[in-house]
Amino acid sequence: MLKSKQLLQQFSKEYAKYTPTNFKLKRALVVTKLSRYEFEQLRHPELSPDQLQQKLRDRGTDVEMVLHLHKVHKDFERRVVQSFQDVGCEVKLSSRSSLSKDVMSWADVIVPVGGDGTFLLSAGRASPLFALSQQKTPIVGFNSDPLHSEGRLMLPKHYSDNPADAVSRIKSGDFKWMHRSRVRTTMLGSNGKIPEPTDLFRHTEVKMEQVSTAPEMLDQDMSYKYKAKMKRVLPYLALNEVFIGEHLSARVSHLQLVLDHQDMVNKTKCSGLCVSTGTGSTSWHTSINRITSRDVDDLLRSLPNGNSKNVMMMRQNAEEIAHRYNQGLLFAPDDPRLCYSIREQICVGVWPSPKTFKERDFVQTVFVKSHCIDANLVIDGSISFPFNDGAKALLEVHPEDALLTIALD
Repeated sequence: MLKSKQLLQQFSKEYAKYTPTNFKLKRALVVTKLSRYEFEQLRHPELSPDQLQQKLRDRGTDVEMVLHLHKVHKDFERRVVQSFQDVGCEVKLSSRSSLSKDVMSWADVIVPVGGDGTFLLSAGRASPLFALSQQKTPIVGFNSDPLHSEGRLMLPKHYSDNPADAVSRIKSGDFKWMHRSRVRTTMLGSNGKIPEPTDLFRHTEVKMEQVSTAPEMLDQDMSYKYKAKMKRVLPYLALNEVFIGEHLSARVSHLQLVLDHQDMVNKTKCSGLCVSTGTGSTSWHTSINRITSRDVDDLLRSLPNGNSKNVMMMRQNAEEIAHRYNQGLLFAPDDPRLCYSIREQICVGVWPSPKTFKERDFVQTVFVKSHCIDANLVIDGSISFPFNDGAKALLEVHPEDALLTIALD
């Protein structure tokens, strides 16, 4: 296994191959957010606007707030479109359902407008596995409602007040390229078939356009090691994380892991596995692993000299200690490593096996075998694949899979 610094240097050289040298902004594809109001309209197409609003009121929904947030988003969306048009750009709008290979390949830049969910959707389609060509189309996102959405993947919030300033800088080339690592998921098995995925947002099966993945034979070493004949890459890359676990959160997830193709098979019972990128380290990864000032205080009070002057002083700084610890969980978006986290690992009796198995660590690859009953492999909280007893997957990072984004600050 390469050391972190060597690996980053190796990936940096590869990233350079995919960095545009003559970027010209002429065509912008604006990807629109599906607002809560639009979502309800899709669920009840038979209802008129008045009937829909009455149904929502009867259900106890704050209709006025739903309509207000819908208007806030649409007003901002129009401002973004106008900003691109003002610098001479041709603009097309696309919704979640109308994104296609043709419209993605038409654009010089993809512009999700909304929150992180809209950005992740756009990133999923801006994939070398989905595109018509190997040329990467960059992405830059605008947060349409910074008062109610953190939007960590979007441009800084002050550009939500003045999107024209951001567009002007992009047009003039006053920005930096950022390559965000993504997780490639490869299913291993006997026939190379992929189970039907589900869109968790719409609770429907995903019917994606034909993608450039096909079953391949495993080489002899991999076939022997993982007891499989065929492999097939899933047509979705994870920008934030891949989660594997039982569909019912109250049920224990039984998994086997092999880290970095080592000979050791690690067995765990837990509440699921989260494999995160640097981009995703600000999201679920941090939520799983973060500590609070109360945790720090409880730990310090449990020490034999918990009432000593030095410990009492540290207890007064519990909030700062927790903050520093939580900041240490983050790693760079272009970091070529993955960080796996075992949620609520059972640590009694024979579990985990071996006892030295870490519940969190940096790796380059993770092989996972399921012993679950009704489990799923979920990509960026959006696309779900069945992953039940006997299912096998290999998670890894490749430089050519990185998402090309625009950074202003």
